[in-house]
Amino acid sequence: MHVAHLSLTDFRSYASVELGLEPGVTAFVGPNGQGKTNLVEALGYVATHSSHRVATDAPLVRQGASRAIVRCAVHRDDRRALVELEINPGKANRARLNRSPVRPRDVIGLLRTVLFAPEDLALAKGDPSERRRFLDDLLVARAPRFAGVRADYERVLKQRGALLRTAAQARRGSRSARRVESDSGFAAAGAGDPTATLEVWDAHLARHGAELLRARLELVEALRPLVAGAYAALAPTSAPATLAYRSTLSTGGDDAEDEVAGERGSSDAQTLSTDLGKTLEERMRERLLEVRAAELERGVTLVGPHRDDLVLGLGDLPARGYASHGESWSFALALRLAAYDLLRADGGDPVLILDDVFAELDGQRRRRLAEIVAPAEQVLITAAVPDDVPSELAGARFDVAEGSVTRVR
Repeated sequence: MHVAHLSLTDFRSYASVELGLEPGVTAFVGPNGQGKTNLVEALGYVATHSSHRVATDAPLVRQGASRAIVRCAVHRDDRRALVELEINPGKANRARLNRSPVRPRDVIGLLRTVLFAPEDLALAKGDPSERRRFLDDLLVARAPRFAGVRADYERVLKQRGALLRTAAQARRGSRSARRVESDSGFAAAGAGDPTATLEVWDAHLARHGAELLRARLELVEALRPLVAGAYAALAPTSAPATLAYRSTLSTGGDDAEDEVAGERGSSDAQTLSTDLGKTLEERMRERLLEVRAAELERGVTLVGPHRDDLVLGLGDLPARGYASHGESWSFALALRLAAYDLLRADGGDPVLILDDVFAELDGQRRRRLAEIVAPAEQVLITAAVPDDVPSELAGARFDVAEGSVTRVR
């Protein structure tokens, strides 16, 4: 798989740009702030419908414009697809495939990318949400139908959360009213019981959550040996890299977020549910009942994939808090390399994007990473200066400066 052409209209700093690309290595070189990352960010957006730099679409649209358009021609084997995304902040985005209108979800998976960026350090050092996003983005890249599964889960989670917040506010109001009643002798009307409605949302949440959780567990099993191998190649003198999935289904306390964040022993929810003779969906419904009182008090959903974590380890120690800066970088890169290997095994090389990564690495890790990614069908690199591009990745080059992108002959 490779991108043959990229066209941008009102995307980030570019009013308009047309860029022909080829298989092999291509480097975009120029000072910081000139728009190098904007180019590869656009391709990442086509692949995932999200940016690795910002959480919302508004910053992707050039100042003064109402929308942005990204078009790319994707070649895979003997097939060619022209994918177009229209980004409309605050409104629904639109998509076209080979000039015909389609749902944006329908073009997910036509371009598959693995993107390395300085932000990846958060995979090793950041909050659990970073690692959850890594898993879910990889699930969608491998099987685009999981975009719908994730969206369904988030929709139910949002609606259930609104009900819990209303119930929590009603409870607080009821307690205040009872205090008034006690002080004044007047009776106050009590709040309605939300339990019956919650049971309906529990069923929806457990159904969608179990499907997402099962897929994550299977993905972690597939990633374990690949991450261990990639990490050993990048940091051969370090302790071995390990992965464990920590689920709120396997914790005992009511405060699920604290359980996830703590350094207690990890156990896969799949193993737990098997030991109890229950499906993941049954176990999730059971856990929701166990934490019902705490949820009604706090007004938040305490159990589900949205509070789980992918626990990274080095030997017997958790990477978070114990790994050095270099070890953290190696772990983050190992996760991306493992993702690349999985996507390759599914059929066809994904496009590898290395956004200003080499400047963050020491010489040894730089060489090892370059050697690993060099055989990929297409590698796109951004760098501030030509010397940041390892010699193992020599290829085409574009200079990027003051909004223009120029091929160096």
